[in-house]
Amino acid sequence: MVRNDIREVVSKFLDETGPDARYASFDYCYNYFRRTPPSDMLGDIEKSCMELGFFLASWGMMRASSFLLKKSAKHFEPTIRYISGLPREVWSIDVDVYNDDNIKTIIRIYNDIKDLLVPHIHADLRLVTKVMLGTLGIVPAFDTFFCTTFKEIFNGQCNFSEVDRDSLMAIKSFYEANRPVIDQLSFQKHTLDFSTGRETHIRYPKVKVIDMYGFQAAPRKEKGPA
Repeated sequence: MVRNDIREVVSKFLDETGPDARYASFDYCYNYFRRTPPSDMLGDIEKSCMELGFFLASWGMMRASSFLLKKSAKHFEPTIRYISGLPREVWSIDVDVYNDDNIKTIIRIYNDIKDLLVPHIHADLRLVTKVMLGTLGIVPAFDTFFCTTFKEIFNGQCNFSEVDRDSLMAIKSFYEANRPVIDQLSFQKHTLDFSTGRETHIRYPKVKVIDMYGFQAAPRKEKGPA
């Protein structure tokens, strides 16, 4: 499970980031939810919804096949209210502290957001994990490319078709096998500030490093939203 190409692959992903690049939408969304007190998230609920909505749009979640194309930013309000009410200890969860209690918390949050955000007849895995990554930073986004990469790494032992204990423990085992390089990349990479375009003091979470690797390492004919 040790991968010798993590730094190289993640560097290719980061080569496509910049203040006005699509991938920077993660930085601005993550910064907002990290910096903004819950009372301010609710005090300017429209801005909170817009921050989340634009991140999701630029990460491919408002294509013609998505039910979100028929929704306004107001649709995100219940999700924002839920996120703003989460205990502060949730915001410190990262892959290095995936244990039984935190895994149960992640699964509960996933199911709660799914119920608030996604109509029952629509797929939820990719959308809900992108919301959780862009706001809380506690799971990778289970998009097509990430799942393709990790299914190959685990040789079919985990299909990453849902956020459950098996998939989260597999991600934890991948982290443990590659801890030094993932920790170093997380320590080195800071989010970009919207106003200045410069790096902030906010570091990428370790699950974001894993997310970038899974996304970038997957074979594809062309790069784009997954």
